[in-house]
Amino acid sequence: MTRLNNIWVLLFGALLIGVPWGYAVIPLLAGGSLLLWLGMRPRSIRRLQCLDRDDAWLCLALLVFGGVWLADVGRSGHWPVGQGNQGVMLPLWPLLAAAFLAGLRLRPLTPGVLWAAVSLGALGAGSIALYERLIIGHARAANGMNAIPFGNLSLLLGGLSFIGALWCMRGAKTQHKSLLALTLVAGLAGMLGSLLSGTRGGWIAAPLLLWVIYRAAREVLSLACLHRLAAGMLMLLIAVVMVPQSGVRDRVALAVSNVEAYWTQDVRGTSVGLRLEMWRAGGSLFVERPWLGWGEGALEVARDDLVAEGRLHPGISRHDQLHSDLIDTAARRGSLGLLSLLLLYGVPIGLFWKHLRAPGAGAEIRLLAAAGMMVPVAFIDFGLTQSMLRDARGLSGYLGLLVICWTVLRQAQVSAPDAALRRGSATWLSKRCTG
Repeated sequence: MTRLNNIWVLLFGALLIGVPWGYAVIPLLAGGSLLLWLGMRPRSIRRLQCLDRDDAWLCLALLVFGGVWLADVGRSGHWPVGQGNQGVMLPLWPLLAAAFLAGLRLRPLTPGVLWAAVSLGALGAGSIALYERLIIGHARAANGMNAIPFGNLSLLLGGLSFIGALWCMRGAKTQHKSLLALTLVAGLAGMLGSLLSGTRGGWIAAPLLLWVIYRAAREVLSLACLHRLAAGMLMLLIAVVMVPQSGVRDRVALAVSNVEAYWTQDVRGTSVGLRLEMWRAGGSLFVERPWLGWGEGALEVARDDLVAEGRLHPGISRHDQLHSDLIDTAARRGSLGLLSLLLLYGVPIGLFWKHLRAPGAGAEIRLLAAAGMMVPVAFIDFGLTQSMLRDARGLSGYLGLLVICWTVLRQAQVSAPDAALRRGSATWLSKRCTG
């Protein structure tokens, strides 16, 4: 089962945004294989006692977010639809992610598979972006999906690939040289895919992700080497931005122009103007129903009523979300929904930070904790300008990468030869996972 789990993880990362329906098919196959294995070995369920308080906290955050969303579906009678009708059943996914977390803790994952998975995904995204922009001539790389989730996930996969490169370089000698080469190339490919997608929200997140990588690199590289690598990467990114074919300068200039037109000329029908209008709508609707919100389906009706009154631009009625996870969740599910979202972000950050700063933690543990923390940090930033968690690939990517990073980290703690690395929250119950 361990080998099969590693295969599913490899396919999930590689196909998340590279293949249509890969984000859903792979988790379904993985879930089916897990249920089959438990059916053949029912006594294995007893090993769930290896889960400890930290596992319980992360599962609780997933269950609360999914539970509040399901309760909202129940009271409103509407399921989220999403682009291309791919959003049906989304509220169930966090609950399934909690089950996957428990299942993956039964049979450990290896860190090398995590790095290979995200690297293949980032390499595929960068290759697709180059093909669509340079060969086909598309204005924005998207691989047949919304360009924003494509660019955001490409950036995240690239950032995780760079941490994978640091994992390969830990210790006195460089380990896994072939994987090191893959992770370095994939890191650049992921960032290139984000740039060529024209996703401006992702570009805002890039400095934050680079800071996480920089902090993680301090565990492995000397300051002199780290500064040289940082300078080289910065020069490379500037070069890509300055190339006219990348479209970055044009997209930035357009955004600045849209903002100026919105505030000085009341031009609200531009790309940025419509996003600002959606945020205004969400704020107004949240103030009217601050506790439980308007609910699935009813939010769109209330928004369109504001449009009919002439208070908002009619262009926002074409969208099925408010282009912000925080604002959309607050308007739909009120303060209760907003609290569940903050738990979904905050609990993983707190847990990964705890293991990142744990006394006696080695370089491997710190790098895995940094990779895990990068996932919610990135999605917080992505969610400021796009409802990533209402997008099928966005939600699948967040939940899948979060659970995988967490289970790999916990297994690395249990497997560490030095018992000091297992102290923290890896209690005597955790040791029974390998028994």
